[in-house]
Amino acid sequence: MSLPTNVQRFEALLYASLMLDAVSVAVQDRTPNAAVTEQMIMTGTLLAGGMILLLLYFVRLAAHHRKNWPRWVLAAALVLSVISLGQIIGEKGLELDSAIEIVSCALTTVGLYFSFSGDAQGWFNA
Repeated sequence: MSLPTNVQRFEALLYASLMLDAVSVAVQDRTPNAAVTEQMIMTGTLLAGGMILLLLYFVRLAAHHRKNWPRWVLAAALVLSVISLGQIIGEKGLELDSAIEIVSCALTTVGLYFSFSGDAQGWFNA
């Protein structure tokens, strides 16, 4: 059975969003200082990479294995990401990595909208 159009859009937009997340991690400031050591920076980068891989798996589960719960996990991750982004922008202002994250959050929002609308509705209820 082929994927419905809205499921294809959901998958493409979330993969694009996660690709932007990877770019955002790559352009983050990783300069060690008195408060942040190299080991802390490496750990944060590895955790971010692991989270991106986990979210990629959730997108695949939702789109190809017709699981409903990964959509809700992705929606919860979006809410947490928006809260975190607001705090970061409040502290540091708008930087390149936060601008990329804004676009990523927008793509995720639109992708999740597609997963809950149109021909995608029946896909996840099977």
